[in-house]
Amino acid sequence: MSLNRNSGSRNHDIRVQQQKKKRTINNLLVLGIFACLIIFFVYIINLGAEGNDTSTELDTATVPWDYKIESAKVGDIIGGDMTILPDNQLLPNDNNYATGDQVWTLKYMTANMLPINEKGNDINLSSWEPIKSYTSKEAAERDLKELKLNLKAEVELVGVYKTEYQGKSRQFAVITLPSGHTVKQPIDDVRYKKFKDKKKVNVQLEEVHDFVDYDLAMAKFRGWAE
Repeated sequence: MSLNRNSGSRNHDIRVQQQKKKRTINNLLVLGIFACLIIFFVYIINLGAEGNDTSTELDTATVPWDYKIESAKVGDIIGGDMTILPDNQLLPNDNNYATGDQVWTLKYMTANMLPINEKGNDINLSSWEPIKSYTSKEAAERDLKELKLNLKAEVELVGVYKTEYQGKSRQFAVITLPSGHTVKQPIDDVRYKKFKDKKKVNVQLEEVHDFVDYDLAMAKFRGWAE
């Protein structure tokens, strides 16, 4: 009888140990699955964030917007640089100017463009910054003519539409410029009827090229061409 009781007790202990091991294994499996789910969700969230960042970078573009020539005087000479008065902006002193010399400067402005919808863009303009100095206005104008070109081009007509307010109607045409940006322009009723069934129209453009990377350009609408 004692032998049977001892044998039964050992069997009971074995079953208890097996159940404990089984529970431990089950708990580890649950924890492992839970950890995998957390890692998966974190990966998905990060992937979405990266996708949003990429989308923002692709949608927003910095483009050359405008140039102008200004007369200025040389201020302080600082090493190989000089200040340009009256704004105290810094430029390389490439022509060994002295304080008080009159110079001509070429200034530029860039634009950050973010498409809002198919009818326009949100445009943020930078401040004017000098990029080069000249001893004469004629030399500055020669560079300017290469950077700002007037040309005629055929562009895609997205469509025309009409609005009414307080009994008055206004007509608009939406076109896509060579840079890929859309522009909305007011038109009269005659042009509205003329454009209504067209897919492409002729326009006058001002093409502004980047001073450093000439292939980077922004085309701006400057009127309709027949």
